[in-house]
Amino acid sequence: MERQLKMRVLIAKPGLGGHDRRAKQIAQGLKEQGFEVVFTGLRQTPGQIVDAARLHEVDAVGLSLPDSAQADLAAPMKALLPMDVVLFGFGSLREEEIPALLGAGLEAVFPAGSSVDDMADYLRRRWVLTGTY
Repeated sequence: MERQLKMRVLIAKPGLGGHDRRAKQIAQGLKEQGFEVVFTGLRQTPGQIVDAARLHEVDAVGLSLPDSAQADLAAPMKALLPMDVVLFGFGSLREEEIPALLGAGLEAVFPAGSSVDDMADYLRRRWVLTGTY
């Protein structure tokens, strides 16, 4: 099977949070940056997110997180995702919450104030470095 020419990113909102505005903004912003984007919507379990990532053969999974309390959702996803899939997080996170999220298996964390450009630049660099394109 021939590999797609654009990086494919899945944006997911795990847990029971009922707000997905920022996740939708990130999804739209990445599309405008030239990425293929799959958006899962609200209230996704780690299993549902991993299943969607495998189904859509994504290169990266972005988790919309309200705070580091959801760090426990990252570890099971990281363990079940193919090794070359980037797992990153974003949301209303404070700088002091980042270490817990990185320790839980996220490769990168984009706290409040991060731009879509920051995410896109990171994902492009990561994709080129791994040679998965």
